[in-house]
Amino acid sequence: MPQYGGVDYAVGSRVSTVMKGVYLHMTFGLLITAVVALLGFSQGFLSFMFTHQFVFWGLFIAEIAIVLLLSARITKMQSTTAAALFYLFAIINGLALCPIFAIYTGASIAKTFFICAGTFGAMSIYGYTTKSDLSKLGSLLIMALFGLIICSIINIFWANSTFEWIISFAGVAIFIGLTAWDTQQIKRMAEIMPASSTGHLATIGALNLYLDFINLFLYLLRFFGSSRD
Repeated sequence: MPQYGGVDYAVGSRVSTVMKGVYLHMTFGLLITAVVALLGFSQGFLSFMFTHQFVFWGLFIAEIAIVLLLSARITKMQSTTAAALFYLFAIINGLALCPIFAIYTGASIAKTFFICAGTFGAMSIYGYTTKSDLSKLGSLLIMALFGLIICSIINIFWANSTFEWIISFAGVAIFIGLTAWDTQQIKRMAEIMPASSTGHLATIGALNLYLDFINLFLYLLRFFGSSRD
């Protein structure tokens, strides 16, 4: 198999194909989410969701179900089916994110988005190019993520503003780290998986990075978002 500088052309091509697919799916997913959230807010879906709480919980359950389904069954699906489920997730998440337009000004949401995009891009590039093994960091970040979820649930009942700020700082740090780790993991999987699996890996990789971006954006919004009040 032809090589140059010790790099297998076939592997390099496969990695390039996967990463292009990941970022393409992710970009379209984010665009769909943004458009759906804005349309949902402008068309009164937010009021409907607040007056029918089962809708909110239905969206939440649907999101969890899609993530679990893709994580567990993606290799048994057609790549087009997996991609369709990802975009369905992006639509549902857009509806669930409608409230941010009622809480924050449009200008601060846009500002935070660009801050998030710059931060995400820098960490994803780092994860892709670094020679350091981020596996140990990834394990710590996953444990920290579970701790973050538990603390967030506790603070729903405690409602302590100082604790809320601590959670927000932790959330930003965790998802910055996860962005680099997930990118490296996707790259490494692309290097060893067969070419027939590139479509599946691109979709699940896009989902992972999409979730990193969305969560990082929401935590940053707590710092940079300006209230409508």
